[in-house]
Amino acid sequence: MGFFSKIKEGLKKTRNAVAGQIDSMLKSFTKIDDELFEELEELLVMGDVGVHTAEKICDELKNRVKKEGIKDPDEINRLLEETVSEMLSGGEELDISTSPSIILVIGVNGVGKTTTIGKLANNLSKQGKKVVLAAADTFRAAAIEQLDIWAKRSACEIIKQNEGSDPAAVVFDAISAAKARNADVIICDTAGRLHNKKHLMDELAKINRVIDRELPDAAKEKLLVLDATTGQNAVNQAEQFRQATGITGIVLTKLDGTAKGGVVLAIKDGLGIPVKYIGVGEQIDDLQPFNSEDFAKALFAKTE
Repeated sequence: MGFFSKIKEGLKKTRNAVAGQIDSMLKSFTKIDDELFEELEELLVMGDVGVHTAEKICDELKNRVKKEGIKDPDEINRLLEETVSEMLSGGEELDISTSPSIILVIGVNGVGKTTTIGKLANNLSKQGKKVVLAAADTFRAAAIEQLDIWAKRSACEIIKQNEGSDPAAVVFDAISAAKARNADVIICDTAGRLHNKKHLMDELAKINRVIDRELPDAAKEKLLVLDATTGQNAVNQAEQFRQATGITGIVLTKLDGTAKGGVVLAIKDGLGIPVKYIGVGEQIDDLQPFNSEDFAKALFAKTE
């Protein structure tokens, strides 16, 4: 299955729920009026786009309709696709411009964090990058074991210590190993105990101090992994993590299993955080770099 086909297939549930309903709604109108935009806004909110973002999209559509002198409701789909693409664009490129670069991966348990790291490592390895994994979620033995399995699958080196070890020490060892082996990218797993935010902040602050000291000039990414199936809860999580740690991008997993893919818009527009990767399946190559144009095109493709 090709790159675009994977995204299109992964967004099938969202497309049927959101774009399919919008398409049906537009067919019931013979002219573009306030009632059309009211119904459109309602459908966008129901599609987990968020109230503020839905209003913003409709305002932009009204401006374009007026500017381009559009009369046919069928044209709204095209304008919607263009508006969504523009709204989601910017900042989606992963910054791994130095050797080594370092990526901190953050997220609560259950969102697919460790699996995401494994798939990302595989993705970068296939690009010819030498990747070192740091098993710094030392809170759970299962996380270390799971990351070990992914390291073997993606042919990457893993640096680990025993459960309960200091996460910052694991990161220090990983940086030392990456320097010694001329690795290109270090990917660090971290604990995600959001219910104990102070402890999480302290732990991440310590990890960041180690990174800043050992790799002061390295390109750094802090990626938050979110489960798309949680819809607006994912937005709330993103806001809490942003306040606690500061994040540079989002990885949105399990998009193929939900009709709530509209949450991508709520995160980018509402929080100003770019989506860098999306998970559209269970396979090792189903983590795809985010492309706003492809996403919008797949979201508004004609429903099967």
